[in-house]
Amino acid sequence: MIWDNINQDLDTLSPVTATAEDYLAMGMKYCLGHGVPADNVTAHKWLNIAAIKGCEKAKTYRLELAREMTAGEVAEAQRQARSFLTIH
Repeated sequence: MIWDNINQDLDTLSPVTATAEDYLAMGMKYCLGHGVPADNVTAHKWLNIAAIKGCEKAKTYRLELAREMTAGEVAEAQRQARSFLTIH
């Protein structure tokens, strides 16, 4: 369940072993500002990665979040997700 992983820390999240649900939890963490400053761009980035990894919930949350963001913010989040996926 998403809330089981919401306390996941970026320092301990390994791109090699992380699941789509781990990335979903990271997106929700930044969306809600749970233990980190709320940041829609970062939240969208993690939700996008979760969606690419096959998480259907992330697709829904990402769409809802994008409706609250500017086109520039969405573009930046997508750029960050592509960069992360290229590196990892």
